Amino acid sequence: MAANEFDTRLASHTPRHGGNLGEAVARYRRPREDWLDLSTGINPIGYPVPMPPPSVWRDLPDAFDDLLDVAARYYGVPAGNVVPCAGSQAAIRALPALLRPGRVAIATLTYSEYAPAFAMAGHICVPWLGPEAGLPDVDYLVWVNPDNPTTRCVAPETLSRWQGTLARRGGLLIVDEAFADVSPSMSMAPHVGRDGLVVLRSVGKFFGLAGIRAGFALCPESLVKRLGERLGAWTVSGPARFAVRTALRDTAWQAAARERLLRDGERLLGLLRAQEWPALGTPLFVWSAHALAPRWHAQLAGQGIWTRLFDPRTVTLGDGGTRTLPSLRVGLPDSESAWQRLGAALASIPRA
Repeated sequence: MAANEFDTRLASHTPRHGGNLGEAVARYRRPREDWLDLSTGINPIGYPVPMPPPSVWRDLPDAFDDLLDVAARYYGVPAGNVVPCAGSQAAIRALPALLRPGRVAIATLTYSEYAPAFAMAGHICVPWLGPEAGLPDVDYLVWVNPDNPTTRCVAPETLSRWQGTLARRGGLLIVDEAFADVSPSMSMAPHVGRDGLVVLRSVGKFFGLAGIRAGFALCPESLVKRLGERLGAWTVSGPARFAVRTALRDTAWQAAARERLLRDGERLLGLLRAQEWPALGTPLFVWSAHALAPRWHAQLAGQGIWTRLFDPRTVTLGDGGTRTLPSLRVGLPDSESAWQRLGAALASIPRA
């Protein structure tokens, strides 16, 4: 394992993300309205939040509303284990400072905010090839399930074994389930309350509500109060609380969205594989690791399609082997015309 796997991310503490369409506009001098932005894994047909009453805009956020109960029912956990936050991102930045400094294993290619957050809190970040490498000798382990961007998913039974081992060490397993809503059976939420387990959930991805910045940390009671105090008052705005409560209650919309996303995820995976791209998928995005990924990214951008390019990292591929490769993540189009545009662009790219 290269010792510098995390060097770039830790040096600047400013990780890169998708959704950076302004960069594409500036670099390629194409107007924003001409772009098809597929650079995130956010549901492009998000929850249709109704207009809230005027009091939601006027009053301070009401911490005594039923948000905790609504979230607890949706995730299947006791309300006393739920901490609302301004997106799971807020919890990612706050949690490391609440833990005694130690060694934390983080996959070499995963959501890029974890390594800086732990490093700034005085922890030692240990590059980890992922589940295939087994549980390393560390105090803390972070796993995004399914992983962003590599799409790998670990069964709850395996995660439970890891959690038990880490808890006996006095450590912690953090499972980031930002993309888990499409497959609830894979969630670790039923195990929340055990020592040594934190599950992070987001309403930004599946519900397509990333702009409201709302999510939850599902924690043992020993962490709930400390994390809440660390985040501070009014961490989730009144309009965001209204939107989340409404979306989490709407089971009919959730069921229809899951069916559509499962179909669309397979369609997107099929598009890339039809062009002989080595692709793995989730219902919300597809990932392709290949030496030509930077060229593919540029060729799609030249046609006004923005994707997320990742620098070379040591990754585990679909066949179980490991290589150091750049990679590309492609999100879902939002309309049939957008699907056709993507398909035509992919077909125009040379296969070699």
